[in-house]
Amino acid sequence: MLQPRKTKYRKTHRGRLKWVAVRWSTIAFGEYAIKATTRGYITSRQIESARRAMVRYIKRGWKIWIRIFPDKAYTAKPLEVPMGWGKGSVEMYRAPVKPGRILFEMTWVTPEVAREAFTLASYKLPVKTKIIVDNS
Repeated sequence: MLQPRKTKYRKTHRGRLKWVAVRWSTIAFGEYAIKATTRGYITSRQIESARRAMVRYIKRGWKIWIRIFPDKAYTAKPLEVPMGWGKGSVEMYRAPVKPGRILFEMTWVTPEVAREAFTLASYKLPVKTKIIVDNS
């Protein structure tokens, strides 16, 4: 699963997901893409699950780009531990997603195959998505 090799700080602040994505909001590599329409966090497990769903449907003759990376640490305290005594340990890494962010891109497939593969991938993700096509 995806996670950073090394981070400057082990535990990150939570922060807020305000506004919409300005950067990473256009297709850069492929012909078809899946774009987030709501905000939220996507874990590395969900990214891998969506990727596997797409690859399993397409079978062969494709190229997929994953445009998000889970680099924000998520911490949790163990069960039945009282409040206090600091922040919990890092449980997993998540990718913050704003509306308009491109999640996956694809090329070398037909539009019907791309649409079905992205539909299967969107079932695995916690944010609402839409499929877009590069018309240039």
